Amino acid sequence: MQLEIRPDPAEVGRARRWARSRLAGSGIAADEPLAETLVLLVSELVTNAVVHTGCPAVLRLFLSAGPAGAVTVRLEVTDASARAPVPRCPGDESTGGRGLALVDGLADRWGWCPEGVGKRIWCELDRCATTVDAAETAASNCGRTAPAYEGLAYGVYGVYGGLAYGAV
Repeated sequence: MQLEIRPDPAEVGRARRWARSRLAGSGIAADEPLAETLVLLVSELVTNAVVHTGCPAVLRLFLSAGPAGAVTVRLEVTDASARAPVPRCPGDESTGGRGLALVDGLADRWGWCPEGVGKRIWCELDRCATTVDAAETAASNCGRTAPAYEGLAYGVYGVYGGLAYGAV
């Protein structure tokens, strides 16, 4: 599933609507934490592509089902700018510059890599199986050490600490 995005800030809203419809078509409800988080990540990554590159971009979503209802959703945004994503440390009064920190805090995994003349930025979200009881889910966390929250496994690794930007 992919959506061509023009270098226009109005495209961010269209990308969110497109992502919601793709998730709904895959059986993931719009009010499910996985869907809400993914739509926020779509906003951040598409906004970065549109605002910082001024180039057209492509948004892709991949869903893979695991055992007993577990799902991994991969979001990718490819653009024609070879400029690497640069994490920023905005001041308290800044109105921007927090997008990559948000992606880092909400996604289970994320990174970027060169793609042709441009780059691909990706992130993944996991949803634990919904048929497993809460105690078992808390204990297993879909095989991760991060806690599960309302069926969504998440990891917070610090704003930028330990993340190898450019490693996939």
